[in-house]
Order: sequence, then structure tokens, then C-alpha cells
Amino acid sequence: MKVVSLINMKGGVAKTTLAINLADCLASRHNSKVLLIDVDPQFNATQCLMTPENYMEHVKQGLDTVVKIFDRKNRITAGTVSQAKAIAPKALDEVEVINIKKNLDLLPGNLELYRLEMAPGDGRENRLKNFLKSIEDKYDYVVIDTPPTPSIWMTSALIASNYYLIPVKADPISLTGIDLLKSIIEEKRDNFNLDIKCAGLVLTIAETTTKVFQNAKVFLSTDKYWKSYLYPIPMVKRTAIAKNQLDQNQILDGEDPEAKKALTAITTEFTNRVANDARV
Repeated sequence: MKVVSLINMKGGVAKTTLAINLADCLASRHNSKVLLIDVDPQFNATQCLMTPENYMEHVKQGLDTVVKIFDRKNRITAGTVSQAKAIAPKALDEVEVINIKKNLDLLPGNLELYRLEMAPGDGRENRLKNFLKSIEDKYDYVVIDTPPTPSIWMTSALIASNYYLIPVKADPISLTGIDLLKSIIEEKRDNFNLDIKCAGLVLTIAETTTKVFQNAKVFLSTDKYWKSYLYPIPMVKRTAIAKNQLDQNQILDGEDPEAKKALTAITTEFTNRVANDARV
């Protein structure tokens, strides 16, 4: 099982879009068993895969979300007839994911992550990794959508991952942040003794005919460090992609051949890079 986190500290770079569609393409076109985990407290990936009605019903029934991984406290439930009782947290191997489509499962996100008081060093940052150990024989790939901040949730995702994939928008402001991101990941690698590798860098929201895009591509393809990580095919800009996602329709469900071709190429590039990793 190969685990990849989608990482960027800047919002608006199509990180969630890439995470969802990478998972979808791995499941649909590569016939791989895939689990998508949403550890972003904004839970945008979840909203793109579940209707609001289905999600609210899921939560109302007390079914599992990513909160069950990190919140290990007993919870008190009050009853109108019987006395209040404490509900013990589930064991990690009892946490249940939901099926979205053939080969694609989801562990939904939850806004309640914001309420958890979790500090570095209390041990909970290892729980996502421990959960994945309990299901490692069930999936070929796990894709983790992370928050756009250097938070404990990002740290947990990195600890649990074999790889990280960086989506970056082709503009000067976005490009300036990737070296800082690299240094933060290196710090996490040293602090937590992580065995994690960069699976590449994908230019997103790309308007390929613009000078801004061409300059960004030249900059990255000639950079001493990043040139070996840059994917040859970018994710093209399409306003319909974001709109359709909110209706639970992904790139492969649409009618845009260029977007489909780009996603397929990006997914194949990803699988080739992780397949060529000597550790795997």
C-alpha cells in the first residue's frame, strides 16, 4: 500500500481538486483500490464526494469521520429517559470508511477537528499512521488531502505517508512558497525520523498559453532542485471542474477531453514514479 499526501501551505492551488481526481483516476483507470482521507478541517474533499444531505445523515447517525482517528476521549451522551452514559472511542481497526464508487472509499472529514485540543508530542499525531497499518492489506493507494497550513494535521499526514505530492499554481506568489514548504517537510522528516519522498510537483490551474505559465514552467524546469520533480503535463484551468465537483462529478465524469487527458497523464506519471521507488 502506497500512501501519498497532497501538500501545499497556500490555498487556492487546486490541492483538493488534484487529490480527489488522482484518487478517482487511480480507481477508475488503473483499477486500483483507493482510500481518500480528508484531514483538512474545512473538509472540502468530502463535500465534493458526498451530497450535503448524505453527509448530514452520516454525521447524524454517528457514523465515522476522521475525528474518530484523533479523538480518543470518552464521550457523554444524555438521554431523555435513561441516565447519561459514556461512549468509549472505537479502536482504530474498528473505524469504518464509506464506499463512494467501485474501488474508491472515503474517510470523511469533519469541521469538529477544529475543536480538538491536540498539541505536538502528545502521541496523537501517530494515530493516522496506526490506523493505516490496520488496513494496509485492503488498498493499493491511500490519498490524503491535507490543510493548507503547517499544522498538526499536516504533520500527522506526513507521518502516515510514504510520499508527498505538491500541487502549485503557475504564478510568482505560489512559486515562492515551495522552497519554504520543502524546508518545513525536511524539518518534519528530521524531527520525526520520517521515511518519506517527494512524488513530484504538478502545475495546476494552468493557462498554458500565457506568459505567466511559460515563465513558471521555465523557472521550475531549470531549477537545480525542482527540475527533476516537475511533471511534464499540467492540470489545466477549467472553471467547470470546480463547479462540477460540488455536484459530486469529477474530471473523468465530464466532457472535457483535454482535462481528462491531462489528469490521466498526471496519474500515470505518479504511478510510474512511486513504482520506480526502490523501497516499494
